[in-house]
Amino acid sequence: MEASAWAGIRQGALSCLALAAFCQAFAGDCLAASFWDRFSTPEAHGFLEVRAGCRTQPDPYEKEASILETRLQGEVSTQTDVAQFKYKGDLWYDGILEQARYETREAWMFLRPTDFLDIKLGRQVLTWGTGDLVFLNDLFPKDWQSFFIGRDAEYLKAPSDGVKVSLFSDLLNADFVFTPLFASDRFITGQYISYWNGALGRLAGNESELDYDKPDQWFTDAEYAARLYRTVGAYELALYGYFGFWKNPGGIAACGEYIFPRLNVYGASARGPVAGGIGNIEVAYYDSTEDPGGRDPNLNNSEMRYLVGFAREISRDFNGSVQYYVEQLLDYHNYRMRFDGSQPRDELRHVLTLQLTRLLMNQNLELSLSGYWSPSDQDAYLRPKILYKWTDHINQEVGANVFLGQRDDTMFGQYKANTNIYMALRYSF
Repeated sequence: MEASAWAGIRQGALSCLALAAFCQAFAGDCLAASFWDRFSTPEAHGFLEVRAGCRTQPDPYEKEASILETRLQGEVSTQTDVAQFKYKGDLWYDGILEQARYETREAWMFLRPTDFLDIKLGRQVLTWGTGDLVFLNDLFPKDWQSFFIGRDAEYLKAPSDGVKVSLFSDLLNADFVFTPLFASDRFITGQYISYWNGALGRLAGNESELDYDKPDQWFTDAEYAARLYRTVGAYELALYGYFGFWKNPGGIAACGEYIFPRLNVYGASARGPVAGGIGNIEVAYYDSTEDPGGRDPNLNNSEMRYLVGFAREISRDFNGSVQYYVEQLLDYHNYRMRFDGSQPRDELRHVLTLQLTRLLMNQNLELSLSGYWSPSDQDAYLRPKILYKWTDHINQEVGANVFLGQRDDTMFGQYKANTNIYMALRYSF
């Protein structure tokens, strides 16, 4: 087994030992038997899955196979009168990298000391905001590599290590998240998918993986996120704040390495019933604090981001949603004055999204489509999927990731050669 897998397994074991040590503190001077009697009977679940896919056209920078892996996921949870505990981990063999790998996806403890306070401590998957596969104020890590090669949509949300504190009152509710070490997105590096490398001025892949320097000092490179929310009538209103770093590389250092400048984000959202469906609106201001005024051509400018969406049931077992998303590059005049390249960004990037889900055959067959189209970039991304449940334990999935575009440097256009089809067979237990 590869060293990376053993390192991951050690990480999971240490997480479990840490939880066990904390539990021991509750026991005081009690005997071991009485200590373990405090826990409920553990619940265990998981799955074994085989997933394979290939590109529909040659890519000179990547292998013909887009995904090739056998994955085992295990999940165990238990609770006491004062706390809940959960562990979830994945062990898999990655045929693209030709190595065994492991990841702890969840290892947390949940406490409710009072009726108005919740505390969740450890590795967890976090999310908030109103977008449907579009993220404005959700600055928790995403795994775009997994999403684009055809792993289950569960893996788009990457885990992070931190503490989440939730406060509840009749007037206002609040969530606070502290992440002691910056957790970036798992962005495209060329490892699985070829991409546009601005420094090279061409497409690149696993022969020229992205060279980056990520903040890696515990507590010094921490992240802070907050959400204040309440319900007014039938409408959910929220304010957001984030203080950390750009989640994807947002600049280039003098040595040529991609870097993650500091970033503050302030936003708001509203969600509620509209015209027989559910409408949502969300806005976010991305304050690129290391580049005030957009005067440094090697750092990201500040941005405004806007989203409006609508979802409803079209008919029985047939749901759909549409969204209109805009990114506005601020201080655009300064950006153009200092830009030294052949393909400058547009001041406004527009994206329309469509999500459709249809259930058939007593809800055993699921047909779905996620679609993104940018009229400004003139590119698109389609993610069709068919999922069939053979039994309560066995399901089969067939899907594709289709990338279209006229230019090699746009968000989706750069991945044209990575269009792929995939199939998966999963046994759940």
